[in-house]
Amino acid sequence: MASRKPIIGVIGGGAVNRRIYKLAYEVGREIAVRGAILVSGGLGGVMEAASHGASEAGGLVLGILPGFSASEANDWVDVSIVTGMSEARNVIIARTADALIAVDGEFGTLSEIAFGLRFGKPVIGLETWEVSPEIVKARSPKDAVEIAIKHILGR
Repeated sequence: MASRKPIIGVIGGGAVNRRIYKLAYEVGREIAVRGAILVSGGLGGVMEAASHGASEAGGLVLGILPGFSASEANDWVDVSIVTGMSEARNVIIARTADALIAVDGEFGTLSEIAFGLRFGKPVIGLETWEVSPEIVKARSPKDAVEIAIKHILGR
C-alpha cells in the first residue's frame, strides 16, 4: 500500500495586511513544493493567501467551508467541502490535518490551535497566538513547513 501525502492545515485570520498575506502565500507555496496537501477554511485572508501560493506551485488545496455553498471558496481551492457548520468546521480542519501552521489570526484561529493541541497534532506558529509552550515557533514560512513535515514524518 502506498503511503499518502501529508496534509498540512493552514489557519489564520480572514482579513490580513499585505505582510501577513505574503507570509501565508509562502507557507502555501512551501507546502506544495514539499508535495503535501494544504487544507484550510477555504475563505479569504490567510486561507486565500496560502491556497494561492500552493495552487501556483502545483499543489492540491482543500477548503473546509463554513457555509452551505461551494461558491464561498476562494479562487484557489481545488476541493470544496461544504459543511454548513460555521465555526464548528474548525474541528474538521484540525482533525483532517496531520499538522497545523497558524499564521497571525484571531479567535477562530485560537480555536483551531486549541483543537489541534487537544487532538495531539503538531501546531507551528508564525506570528500567531502564544498561548501554550506546545506551539512550536517558526522563524519563516519555509521553517514552518519544514517543522511540520519533520513532525509528520517523525524525523
